[in-house]
Amino acid sequence: MKRILLSSCLLALLAACSTVSLTPETGTGAESPAGPSVGIAEQPLRVPALESMRDTPARALAGKYRQASWASMPGWANDDLEHVWKAFINNCKGLMRPVSGSLAQQARATPRAWQPVCAAAVQSGLAAANPGPGALRQFLQTHLQPWHLLDASGKAARNTVTGYYEPLVHASRKREGDYQWPLYAAPADLLTIDLGTVYPELAGKRVRGKLVGKRVVPYDTRAEIAASESRQPPVIVWASDPVEAFFLQIQGSGRALLPDGSVLRLAYADHNGRPYVSIGQWLAKKGELPLAQASMQNIKAWARKNPSRVQELLNANPAMVFFNEEAVTDPELGPRGAYGIPLIGQRSVAVDTTFVPLGAPLFLSTTYPASSQPLQRLVFAQDTGAAIKGAGRTDFYWGFGDEAGAMAGRMKQQGETWLLWPKQAGAPSAR
Repeated sequence: MKRILLSSCLLALLAACSTVSLTPETGTGAESPAGPSVGIAEQPLRVPALESMRDTPARALAGKYRQASWASMPGWANDDLEHVWKAFINNCKGLMRPVSGSLAQQARATPRAWQPVCAAAVQSGLAAANPGPGALRQFLQTHLQPWHLLDASGKAARNTVTGYYEPLVHASRKREGDYQWPLYAAPADLLTIDLGTVYPELAGKRVRGKLVGKRVVPYDTRAEIAASESRQPPVIVWASDPVEAFFLQIQGSGRALLPDGSVLRLAYADHNGRPYVSIGQWLAKKGELPLAQASMQNIKAWARKNPSRVQELLNANPAMVFFNEEAVTDPELGPRGAYGIPLIGQRSVAVDTTFVPLGAPLFLSTTYPASSQPLQRLVFAQDTGAAIKGAGRTDFYWGFGDEAGAMAGRMKQQGETWLLWPKQAGAPSAR
C-alpha cells in the first residue's frame, strides 16, 4: 500500500514493519505499480482474445506446489465469500493488463493462463450482480484448482501472518491551530532507480537518491527535510497529531478527514530511501518507555507530555514517505497495492512474489489476532512488503479505521496458503 506499505508495526511498533518498504533493498506494498491504475475499479472488465495477448518468457517461482482438493482446505466451505466477487472482478482487470516483460517489476500471475477464467466470469452473468456464496463457490470450483504451497522440504509452508490497515488522520489544507504536521507530496528532485533494469537478479529492487552535480547521493533524511524549508516538498495536508501522521506513513497510505467533513486519500507515492528506525525502540533506549509499552497510545501520551521533543522523536526515524492525493470513490475500497488494484478489507494480502505471483487468488488458513479462533478465507495477492519474505509469509489487509488498526496491531499468527489456479493451465506460473 507500500506499497508501502509496513505491518505488525503496530504490534511492536515499532520494531519492524512490512508493507511499506522504507529501505532501498526491496519493492513495497505501495510502490507505484506498472500499467494503468487510476480508476481501474470503475472500469468494466474487458477480456481480450487469447490470440491477441502478448506472452513473455516465464519467470521462475521459488515456491513448490502440490495439487490439492477443495475439501482439503480447512474452512473453505464456511467462508461466506463476502466481497469476493468484487475483488475477483477487479483482480481480473489487473490480470488482463499487458505484461511488459520487465524484470524490474514484481512477478505477476500469467495473464494468458487466466484469460479463459476471466472470460468465463464475464459470460457467467454474475458480473452484473453480487452473487450469493453458493453460485460464487460453484463458479470458483468449476474453473480453479487448489495448489498447496510447500516449503523447501516439501512440507506445507507454515509461516508468519501479520496485518496492516488504512488509518485516518484529522488534517487541514492550511497550517493553522493544531494542524502543524506536514504530509508531503513527492519531491521533484527525488530519483528512483530500478536496479533490475541493469541487473536482472535484482528485479523489483530500487534505490532512491538525488542528483548533486554529476553524482547521485542519498536523499535527505527526515531531520534534514524538517530543518530546512528549502528542502521541503509540497505539503498536501497538515495533520493535527504528529504520532498519527507518523503512523500513517508507516502504513504507507491512509485517509484524511478535513474540517469541512470531506475525506481524501493519501496514497503512497514514494519514499526517501532511508532505512526505517523504530521510534518505539528509540524511546526505550532513551529510558522514556519500556519497549513492551511502546504502543501508539503510549507514544501519543509521551508526545503530549514532551511537546518540545516531538520533532526529536520523529527524527529518530530518517525514513520519510511521500504521498499522492486521491479521491475516495468507494468506501469499501482501500489504497492501491503493488498490483495496482484497490485493496479490499479482509480480502487482500501482501506476499513474497518470489513464491507467489501478484494477482493470484489464495486460500489462507490462519487464526484471528492473539487467538486460536480460525481465520480461513479466500484472499488475493495484491501487495508486497519489505518484511514479507519467505514461502507462506503473508500480510493480511484488515481494511480502514480504528477497529482494523486494532486487529492489525495484534496480529502475528501462523498460517498456510493454497494458490487457486486455472484448471487448464497446470501449475502456478508467473510473468
